[in-house]
Amino acid sequence: MPDAFHDKHLLIRAARGEPVDRAPVWAMRQAGRWDPEFRKVRAGMSFFEFSENVEASTRASLCPRRFGVDAIILFYDITTLPVAMGLPFELKPGAGPVPDRPVRTLGDLDRLQPNPAPETYAHIRQLLNRVKDELRGDLPVLVFAGAPFTVATYCIGTGKDVGATRAFIAEAPAVWNGLLERLTGATVGFLRTLIGDGADAYQLFDSWAGALSPAEYDAWAQPQHSEILAGATGVPRILFVKEGPYLERMCATGADVISLGSVHDLAAARRDYPHLVFQGNVDEEILRGGTPEQVADAVRACRRAGGGARHILNLNHGVDKDTPVANFEAYVRAAKAPADV
Repeated sequence: MPDAFHDKHLLIRAARGEPVDRAPVWAMRQAGRWDPEFRKVRAGMSFFEFSENVEASTRASLCPRRFGVDAIILFYDITTLPVAMGLPFELKPGAGPVPDRPVRTLGDLDRLQPNPAPETYAHIRQLLNRVKDELRGDLPVLVFAGAPFTVATYCIGTGKDVGATRAFIAEAPAVWNGLLERLTGATVGFLRTLIGDGADAYQLFDSWAGALSPAEYDAWAQPQHSEILAGATGVPRILFVKEGPYLERMCATGADVISLGSVHDLAAARRDYPHLVFQGNVDEEILRGGTPEQVADAVRACRRAGGGARHILNLNHGVDKDTPVANFEAYVRAAKAPADV
């Protein structure tokens, strides 16, 4: 279970809503291709070869430490869980993760293990232990899982094409609903295992659910978020829906921390939901295309909106592969500067 180091971690205290001297800072996809040190570690390996190599993924996960971030998030992919359930994937350029055999029938669904044994994702458990050993309690370690809607779209082979996903659901509703149910239960087990192994917090990612209608969201996203967050407890739980339009629904899931996009007003969210902690919401486009000074300005504006309490500084989504290192340095530096600078 989580250890005694928790009390000294700025991010964990902030995620619990406890008083902190400043908002902690990290970034989604902070370990990624934008960082030349990360690219050196990967050095020609395919994505899944890289992510399943515990030594390499440990070094990759730790790359952002040199910038001064307040947390390390492990480097792996949201398809780790369906792979453990028995569905291999290949990462194809321009297409993202592509299943070896898309789930299309009830027979395909039955081949997925609903409760994969922890041994089937042993490399993630080893990665967590290695990173914790390397950090020696200096920083908290975050783990994550893909939410069922987004993971299911990859399992059926549609990915971010929401129109194709809708068409599949109309043709095979029993397969779809069974897939969501199976992924929800497996995700709870996966996160419980990593919490038991010492993860300090987790983030549930639903990358494509923001494109759903309210009725679709209420059927395919909200219930699954709530079930997972209620089933995997004991550490701070962060919910991320990329540019999610349904803030009220997100805030009703039971998550401790709600990650905001550029479409959200951070100050208004804090006012309307004072019992919650919010994460975000510097626009990653500024990091990718702005100057260091513009990045610093955006961070300072975000800090003002965050009010210095119940706020974790992050982006609206992941660091883009074309982000200059100088901009990421400016992002962290501005986040940690005295409030009046």
